[in-house]
Amino acid sequence: MKKSLKIFGIFAGSIVIFAIGIFVFVSLTWEKTFDAPYPAVAISSDSTVLARGQYLVYGPAHCATCHIDPNDYEAMSRGELVPLAGGSEINIDPGIFRPRNLTPDLDTGIGALTDAEVARVMRFGVGHDGRVLFPFMPFENMTEYDLNAIISFLRSQPPVSRRIEPTEYNFLGKVVLTAGLIKPIKPSATPAKAMKQEVSVVYGEYLANSVTNCVGCHSPRDLKTGEFTGPKFSGGLAFEEVLGTFTSPNLTPDPETGLLATWTEESFVKRLKSGRIHEGTPMPWSSFAMMDEVDIRAIYRYLNTLPPIKNKIEQTVALRAESQD
Repeated sequence: MKKSLKIFGIFAGSIVIFAIGIFVFVSLTWEKTFDAPYPAVAISSDSTVLARGQYLVYGPAHCATCHIDPNDYEAMSRGELVPLAGGSEINIDPGIFRPRNLTPDLDTGIGALTDAEVARVMRFGVGHDGRVLFPFMPFENMTEYDLNAIISFLRSQPPVSRRIEPTEYNFLGKVVLTAGLIKPIKPSATPAKAMKQEVSVVYGEYLANSVTNCVGCHSPRDLKTGEFTGPKFSGGLAFEEVLGTFTSPNLTPDPETGLLATWTEESFVKRLKSGRIHEGTPMPWSSFAMMDEVDIRAIYRYLNTLPPIKNKIEQTVALRAESQD
């Protein structure tokens, strides 16, 4: 009996020592830094460029969905251009993510960052301190014109002093970072100089993959790392929000399980322009309601060229009982 207890004690002690070793190793190594290029940026004060930047920020690129105070959501849904001063939180498996203040305030915003540092965040997902960012933004393949337009617009805004607390990775998030499972992004090819805004499949493909991020939310993904785990645009990504669970629908043209099988181009335009129905949804309805019909029609036509994937989503919205009272 004593021998068995001794063996058990040695075994248990070994596990404790191993666990402590893992904890110490992760604590000391999770803050990895990466080298990434600094893209060339051409900031402009041209009214056409600034208008494009404003349109992207508040419309299809929906920067305003995450980089505003939650108290300003209703104002934004009415079409107001609320300050991009941060204040929201995204709570997922790796931790609590806090989108930063994007106004040009020197102390609390992006005023102290160079244009190239801001562009590197968008192109490569690497911050000014060299640390990797979770892949929320799909802008690595954004055209040079649109990237320059967004940064030009951000620089043109009045500075707002609002200090945002840093993102907090929990231990799981630190393990994921230590293991190198969250990696910098990079363009799949040399980004195009510009893209003509027109109702075309090519422009729709650009928007859905590199601006609006339809692919990011309407595809199976591992929310610990951001990696895609199944056919893109096939839906099924579940978002656990305060008021309930929202599961993205299948956007491929599958005649039995695809959302677009029952939507005409006109109904697709009408739905995206009509705004939010369910409180608490992660879908950036307020931003998409500001989109030009040309962009919406281009996305619809692109989605209808995708290979049909059979993936039936039983329930896209499951509100908690208390939220329905």
